[in-house]
Amino acid sequence: MQRTLAEINKEIKSITGVLSQTDDDDPNMPLVLARLGRCHSTRSDYLGEPDDIQKAIEYTSIALALTPIDDPDFPNLLNTLGSAHNKRFQRLGDLDDLEKSIEYQSRGLNLTPDAHPRLPYILADLGGSYVYRFKQLGNMNDLDKAIEYDSRALALTPNGHTDLSRRLSNLAVSHNSRFMRLSELVDLEKAIEYQSHGIKAAPNGHPRLSTMFTNLGSFHNYRFMRLGQLVDLEKAIEYNARALALTPDGHPRLPIMLANLGGSHSYRFQQTGNLSDLEKAIGYQSCALALIPDDHPYLKTVLANDLSAIKNLAIYAASSAISSSNYALALEWLEHARCVVWNQNLMLRSPLDQLQSANPTIATRLQTIANQLHHAGSESRASRELQALSESSGLVTAEQAATEHRHLAQDYDDLLSEARTIPGFEEFLQPVKVAGLVRAARNGPTVVICRHNDRCDALVARQARSEVVTSIESKRSRERGVERRPLGEEEQEYEFRNVLVVLSDDVVKPVLDFLGYTNSAPEGDLPHIIWCPTGAMSFLPLHAAGDYDQPRSRVFDYAVSSYTPTLTALLESTPYSFSGNTRILAIGRENTPGHSSLPGTTSELASVKAHIEDKAHYSQFINNQATTSTILDAMERNDWVHFACHAHQNVSNATESGFFLHDGTLDLASINRRSFKNKGLAFLSACQTATRDEKLPDEAVHLASGMLMAGYTSVIATMWSVNDLDAPLVADKVYSQLVKGGQLGNGEAGKALHNTVAILRQKVGEQAFERWVPYIHIGL
Repeated sequence: MQRTLAEINKEIKSITGVLSQTDDDDPNMPLVLARLGRCHSTRSDYLGEPDDIQKAIEYTSIALALTPIDDPDFPNLLNTLGSAHNKRFQRLGDLDDLEKSIEYQSRGLNLTPDAHPRLPYILADLGGSYVYRFKQLGNMNDLDKAIEYDSRALALTPNGHTDLSRRLSNLAVSHNSRFMRLSELVDLEKAIEYQSHGIKAAPNGHPRLSTMFTNLGSFHNYRFMRLGQLVDLEKAIEYNARALALTPDGHPRLPIMLANLGGSHSYRFQQTGNLSDLEKAIGYQSCALALIPDDHPYLKTVLANDLSAIKNLAIYAASSAISSSNYALALEWLEHARCVVWNQNLMLRSPLDQLQSANPTIATRLQTIANQLHHAGSESRASRELQALSESSGLVTAEQAATEHRHLAQDYDDLLSEARTIPGFEEFLQPVKVAGLVRAARNGPTVVICRHNDRCDALVARQARSEVVTSIESKRSRERGVERRPLGEEEQEYEFRNVLVVLSDDVVKPVLDFLGYTNSAPEGDLPHIIWCPTGAMSFLPLHAAGDYDQPRSRVFDYAVSSYTPTLTALLESTPYSFSGNTRILAIGRENTPGHSSLPGTTSELASVKAHIEDKAHYSQFINNQATTSTILDAMERNDWVHFACHAHQNVSNATESGFFLHDGTLDLASINRRSFKNKGLAFLSACQTATRDEKLPDEAVHLASGMLMAGYTSVIATMWSVNDLDAPLVADKVYSQLVKGGQLGNGEAGKALHNTVAILRQKVGEQAFERWVPYIHIGL
């Protein structure tokens, strides 16, 4: 019989009491620890609390260490520990946990006799772990093993067994995974059949019942998309609604449940045109987006495993809002949820001056915890592993750190809730509304490009209003025609030109027409547009869009282009005046092992020095002088920074991206931990400083945007490696204009780069795209 949550809580309390009175050398100690570990693991199914999973791992690990290998319960302990690691993988997304899960469960299976009553449990759990690894790595052998083990477990499970529903559900998930890979309808039919039987076999109150309903709703959604039968869509809505009804407030998967139901209503709206479905879709998705910062306002690793399910939610929701002409809401949704990592960091670094005046106690505690979370969240995977290796008990140390991080996160959430009860602070650290977002357009329009399915829209924010350009047809086959890489061969150049034409015709020109910029030849200074592309559009050079076979058909003929990862990033930036007190730091590295020589860095830094030396404080570090610790400390003391060196963009973990210095890589994690404030220009004359992560295109955390996140107002960067001969010219002309103007943060850097690239383009030829296109400006 399935135990209730109250019964599990009572048992945990009872066993904890027994444990406190049990001597370490008591022969019953392993049994007590094992029972307590299983109880915490079971409670995690109800509540989804990471602390329960952590305790399950800790107690079971100790029990296993105290149990002889020939003990009858040893295989079961291995399986229990493997299952706990699987649950932590589902929560945190660390592949190491999944590998440990398969390792422990496989060992348990090998030690279990064929007739053992626990055999079906071990088979079922191991099958589930293989499914998760298949989803991560895509190896069909893992999926075949999952179906084999799930089928064997089900064959050994009699009707009426308490675990029958779970094993049916596991097999359903495995067949659905195979359907998603091979597109064979028979697998989807089996998935629906097994999951339907699993729900019927589940008793009331089963902790996985909401997940089973979610699965079945998703399966019917897939069959609707395959066969187009409305009955499947009706069932998807029914099952997703039942899943939501069974999900308690605060559960980590609640946003996903809401999003699934909203998605089903949106599909039905597209079929029937019923506005009530559109309203429900927007309502459920709005609730899902609102819950993301409340559940995860601070710890990006908590979101890692679920991010694949929600990363497109903002774009989808915005597209729905645009369909109903609710442009302000679309802008808020895109800003709120699209760049999760970015928004978390800004939240943790927000000043608390007003709260300090109203309630110093809460403000001080919030600031302390925010600093701790920001520091821990900025650590790269490599630095955490290095720290663990330096400890004699590295694994325990890492797990203790993770537990402490989760406790801090909960404390932060509780303090935020408490602060919002103070009169006047009801919206404290809540997402910025549209009235605030349009302030990002104080120096010119900001244009958010939103692409979903077969439509592409541009949300144009201007200082006094938020508007949208009419729907732009998207050429989906061409949207990824060029990624951020140098193109030199004739065929690549032809394709690149085609992409620029498509971008102009289908995206950029309609925006320019809407703003009235193409009505007549511009006089005086060109207007300044800040582009904020989303999804796959983030990889494309909007600033170079144009038909290069026609006169006056380039975007740079009509406007200065800059980029921003989010509108909120522009709100955080403050104008900066260049004066005699300004401190400018330059870093140059001509030779880096394993990389081509950069002889141009010498003349590049000489140009920078010539413009700065008599007008402000200038310091530089070259070659072996440029160590990671030295440069970090120098960045803290200086206002502007110029990097002339090789750089690396880590697409699997953006925080490990960085600049190659004398003693190693100065990575984004280390820079972001310093929490620089009110800095000026960051000039990144290095390769790959604005390359996005293809897996998470809406997580705008590359080196260039990372410098914005770290506190710099304006960033000049490159989309791919630049010609070493061009870098000195670009630096010379940009600094000449900026120093002469004396201002930064109102579009001056973007205009300086625009004018400089025009000079470079005239020198190398307009058709030499690989020479001038990579230079971009980000920020104000």
